[in-house]
Amino acid sequence: MSTTKHDSHSRTIGDKPLHPESLMMGYGYRPELSQGAIKPPLFLTSTFVFNTAEEGKAFFELAYGLRKEDPGEEMGLIYSRLNNPDLEILEDRLTLWDGAAAAAVFESGMAAISTTLLTFLTPGDVILFSEPVYGGTDYLLKHILPRFGIRPVGVLANGGAAAFERAVMDSAVRQHVHMIYIETPANPTNALVDIAACAELARRLSQPDKQVVLAVDNTFLGPLWQHPLQHGADIVIYSATKYIGGHSDLIAGVALGSKSLVNQIKGFRTILGTMASPMTGWMLLRSLETLKLRMTSQMKNARYVADFLADHPKIECVHYLGHLSPDSPEHALYRRQCVAPGSMISFELVGGEGEAFRFLNALQLFRLAVSLGGTESLAEHPASMTHSDVDPEERIEMGITANMVRLSIGVEHPEDLIADLEQALAAV
Repeated sequence: MSTTKHDSHSRTIGDKPLHPESLMMGYGYRPELSQGAIKPPLFLTSTFVFNTAEEGKAFFELAYGLRKEDPGEEMGLIYSRLNNPDLEILEDRLTLWDGAAAAAVFESGMAAISTTLLTFLTPGDVILFSEPVYGGTDYLLKHILPRFGIRPVGVLANGGAAAFERAVMDSAVRQHVHMIYIETPANPTNALVDIAACAELARRLSQPDKQVVLAVDNTFLGPLWQHPLQHGADIVIYSATKYIGGHSDLIAGVALGSKSLVNQIKGFRTILGTMASPMTGWMLLRSLETLKLRMTSQMKNARYVADFLADHPKIECVHYLGHLSPDSPEHALYRRQCVAPGSMISFELVGGEGEAFRFLNALQLFRLAVSLGGTESLAEHPASMTHSDVDPEERIEMGITANMVRLSIGVEHPEDLIADLEQALAAV
């Protein structure tokens, strides 16, 4: 039995529910079981000792689904590819922001995505997905899954719910859809996809013997600014490298949802070996304590930066959720689905790739690097970097142009960020 599990009353004081940012300090951990250490120790071990052979047998029966757990029974610690105290505590805490029943952590965002997709998809299935998505996800969908007999069908994110409805008018698609996968806001265009509409479509397409699973990549807005499970999603996925980790010093991924679905994902994770390491789990526990502070600061900074860019004569267009026109359908969706606009901004300069590169090369405070969600501000060129393996014609159709730049806003002083952007634009 794990010696680190929380008790049933740790989420309240009396009858008052505690907020997630408070629970991040101790939920799921009992110091008295770890020599009184105020923070969870780092459990760097590959295997765990059983008290008896009977106990080991019972743990394995639960681990491999050979029987259902008895009331109050939990699977004990076996081997760090299956479970580890640091990961158990982390998974407990990760459920809090999204209101999920269970979580599974992985050694990368792509490990979370690929393991989740392979859990629910089999040869002959169709996966309906929004475009654009992260470049690695795009490659997995279009080049890896077809090798296993899985057909990807893309739908432009800016086409709205009607585009998904048109896609399933084809009977060959409708009869074989087993998963809907969306990334919202889209990377890098910030286009929104209606989670509730996709959830309703998934329910209509489901059959008694086949659930159509809706999975949502929520990396761009993170656990604070959008909660897909509340809008009908079955699984929410994060690259925890980004805001959850938040310091550009680790690689990780997360999948959250119901216990039944997450347990299936964990079964595949055990066999594929895509579980996060204890060190990764321990570092993520540290990062969760400051998640709200960091994401709030980044979101506030992004508002100042987006306003500056929108007024600059060398900028053609700014893609920022906080600038959606109040009378647009996208704004209505944003108000219904999102809590805040986040800290991701994409914009198009006047000109082409040359002008974009001159701007990027002139930056001083912004770092020219891919990834996002860290404490430092980053800038990159999606068409030639994160989305370079997407078909060029498809890139244009998705709105990923040669003059587009993507910014991830950090926690620096906003006036300094604007000063850097201003001098870099002067160099164009």
